[in-house]
Amino acid sequence: QVQLVESGGGLVQAGGSLRLSCAASGSIFRTNVMGWYRQAPGKQRELVVSITSGGRTTYVDSVKGRFTISRDTGKNTVYLQMNSLKPEDTAVYYCNLQLIGADYWGKGTLVTVSS
Repeated sequence: QVQLVESGGGLVQAGGSLRLSCAASGSIFRTNVMGWYRQAPGKQRELVVSITSGGRTTYVDSVKGRFTISRDTGKNTVYLQMNSLKPEDTAVYYCNLQLIGADYWGKGTLVTVSS
């Protein structure tokens, strides 16, 4: 059974920074994609950024240059460094793990950016 545990959310002023972490446990195969999605109130969940086991990243345009994803393969952990946060970044952030034929989600961590 795969488990994803997120941490690092909170309240921050606009222009500030936060770092999210997501630790995966269970049957994690070497070939996978991990990423972060977010869902703001009244909006659909959207991909923020993903990273393959080979290190290839995909960012949504709105966070390019501000957010950075990284992963520690040995620890099955992915990080999201969020800088220059804006009020529109306010959302619940979900960690996601994609394996061949399976898709797993964390419970989410709330990020609130005040203006």
